[in-house]
Amino acid sequence: MKAVLFDMDGVVVDNLPYHVDAWLLFCERHHIPLTREIFYRELNGMNSKDTYEWFYKKEMTRAEVEVLEEEKEILYRGFYKDHMKPAPGLLPFLKALRTHGIKTALATSAGPGNIDFIVDGLGIRNQFDAIIGGAEVRKGKPDPEIYLKAAAMVGVEPANCWVIEDSLQGIASGLNAGMKVVGITTSHTATELAHTQWIAPDFVNLFENLQKLNS
Repeated sequence: MKAVLFDMDGVVVDNLPYHVDAWLLFCERHHIPLTREIFYRELNGMNSKDTYEWFYKKEMTRAEVEVLEEEKEILYRGFYKDHMKPAPGLLPFLKALRTHGIKTALATSAGPGNIDFIVDGLGIRNQFDAIIGGAEVRKGKPDPEIYLKAAAMVGVEPANCWVIEDSLQGIASGLNAGMKVVGITTSHTATELAHTQWIAPDFVNLFENLQKLNS
């Protein structure tokens, strides 16, 4: 284990219910049918462009997406700002990685506004050797591009990377990149994440467990 690559939403923070509330309100305003169940099954982990194209059933330009994206993200940040906190055990986990010389990267489908909102809101920017968002890749999760780029940014071969993910799309991205994956059970049950190499509710005792797996 030479690098750990983190998803953000549902992993670094348990914020997905607030995102889903924002999506549901956005879709209600735009007369788009969406339920919570459909979101978790079909859309969780997708980048914004892929999500809006799924909603509108057509290819969209980046400019078209940005207008819609800003509307939805304002709703989300309003819902979540007073509830923001790191996932249980996250800060000690990050400290343990740094102490042991293990590289860290944030690899999220989120856009720059939401990345800044969370990373700076929690004061953890200096805990990551690299940060890459959905706007910096051509293909979103489940394509492996974002995790392969994150590994390259920290100079570690994919086989020596662990990915920490909660969504089925993100888990597929990590596995498709040839990496080992920890499934975090914020979005799906342990049964649904049984194809990952380790399953956990959060970061509590996760470093010790990964050390055992890698020994």
